[in-house]
Amino acid sequence: MPAGTPLAAGSIQLNGAGSTFQQPAMSQWAYAYSYVDPSVAINYQGTGSGAGKTAIINNTVDFAGSDSVLKPDEVTAGKDLQMLPILAGAVVLTYNLPELDPTKDPALILDGKTLVGIYNAKITKWNDPAIAALNPGLASKLPAKQITVVHRSDGSGTTEIFTNALSAFDTAWTAGHGTTVQWPADKAGNGIGGKGSQGVAAAVQNTPESIGYVEYAFATQNKLPFAQMVNAAGKTVKAGPDTVTSAMNDFANSFGPDLTAVIVNGKGDASWPIAGYTYTILHTTSMTDCTKAAKLVAFINWFLTDSAAQKQATSIGYVPLPDAVKTQVLAKLGQVTCQGKPVK
Repeated sequence: MPAGTPLAAGSIQLNGAGSTFQQPAMSQWAYAYSYVDPSVAINYQGTGSGAGKTAIINNTVDFAGSDSVLKPDEVTAGKDLQMLPILAGAVVLTYNLPELDPTKDPALILDGKTLVGIYNAKITKWNDPAIAALNPGLASKLPAKQITVVHRSDGSGTTEIFTNALSAFDTAWTAGHGTTVQWPADKAGNGIGGKGSQGVAAAVQNTPESIGYVEYAFATQNKLPFAQMVNAAGKTVKAGPDTVTSAMNDFANSFGPDLTAVIVNGKGDASWPIAGYTYTILHTTSMTDCTKAAKLVAFINWFLTDSAAQKQATSIGYVPLPDAVKTQVLAKLGQVTCQGKPVK
């Protein structure tokens, strides 16, 4: 970390909110940047992607984080909003099975079809033959107990990534995809919601025989157990930087001019099947405080290009953008203006 002094009194504060997926990285970057530019204080709150998009549209924050793509009506409401992919990461399934010993037993293995069955409330017991077949070494320990399905209760980009994957895994998933959906498990009586990654993790930890989805970075930071997955190539893979990189490479040619892409259920042997980009959203022409605008652009440029910042993100499970994508992002960032003049 570059040498510097602690934040000075009267610093410029940049307020951000949204994605809990990117919150661990933002927290580390905010601290590190206080030494890069002591005049800036970064305040980022993990309120969920839906809340973040609402906040940036309503101009109550300076920037937002989202794992969910802006919808056409949100683009219209925000007038001059731009999404910038900043990192990629995995969504994983954490579980609470007291019958398993995490120090001795291997991680649970799931596949897409079985996961759809669980979230469709069609697979309702842990000893279901579909789960047992994927876990022969654990079959005798899987209990004949009801699976409690945990999901996000707030508008969440993590939910969008997860439901994009469910939709790709099996046509039996008919609840659709988005930041919120009507969960079949809720209708069946075995689903519960939690606000934010923290809420989902707490619900799983406090509910024996439960399963829920959280970001890989959140799971690793909080030492949560999570399942391995059988991917589209039929290979059993573990979430991590290498398997997310493989997923990005599967979709290298599908990155659109709006700088958004879906990267689930890739065909590569090493690809993690539930992955997605996380984005920073900012106004490109309507910021009126040009000093603050310049500080915001400088902060984003720093975390996208500084090797130490990228290493920080990698160390907690995120995957940096490939150069071809990063070049497009930096070019778009360079188009931001304030009061009609380029932000420098």
